[in-house]
Amino acid sequence: PVPMVILLDLKLPKVDGLEVLKALKSHPVYNTIPIVVLTSSGDDRDISQAYQLGANSYIVKPVNFDKFNEVAAQIELYWIGLNVADIR
Repeated sequence: PVPMVILLDLKLPKVDGLEVLKALKSHPVYNTIPIVVLTSSGDDRDISQAYQLGANSYIVKPVNFDKFNEVAAQIELYWIGLNVADIR
């Protein structure tokens, strides 16, 4: 099944997350899926490049695990529950 939203970290072990974002946004099936960048990088260049490559949102991960869980729940609530997607 095709996901409703993709959470993408930029700091991946073997491939650059921005390259993954670029590949997803150029893919004929996955290019319309919202991509939320959820990463530890607050670097202005990463933020700018992510939006230029088609990210729908950019969130800097909280360091605290409980805060991270809160952010993840809010992402799910918005993108899965509140956001009106154009599914055709």
